[in-house]
Amino acid sequence: MTQNEILHSFNYFSSWIRSLENTNEKLWFAPIADNKWSISEIIAHLFNWDRYLISEILPAVQIGNEVSFPDYDTFNKRASDYIQSGVSKSKLIDETVATRHLLVKLLHEMTIERLNRRLTVNGVSDCPRTGAHYSLIYIIKEFTEHDTHHKQQIMRFLSGNV
Repeated sequence: MTQNEILHSFNYFSSWIRSLENTNEKLWFAPIADNKWSISEIIAHLFNWDRYLISEILPAVQIGNEVSFPDYDTFNKRASDYIQSGVSKSKLIDETVATRHLLVKLLHEMTIERLNRRLTVNGVSDCPRTGAHYSLIYIIKEFTEHDTHHKQQIMRFLSGNV
């Protein structure tokens, strides 16, 4: 995938999130499987990661610092906590789409060199899964794969509950 394709895919995902506005409220808050999150919690999870990319990762990349990701379980619990706070479906979707659009805008404003510059992530310079060198565009590509994984989970759940 080229850089433009990665950024396009990353941006286009917000259109799919917007399409969830008509999801039945009962399905929106129902776990997608035993011991799994609901659609609302998954979307909050994606929203939280986009916010983290904006607030922590992009600034670190801009000044040339190492990139750090938090403990995933602790961080991901915030998504469920946010849903339990009573946030509405429309507010969550609006926040998620607006945040993704801002993130993509900020990524487009970065130079190609900055997007491709080698990074150290949590003390590691190469992805242990693929062996590829870390860069911001590589991280965004991983996030597009993460988005696709969750989209497929949600689509399977919704298709089984029509």
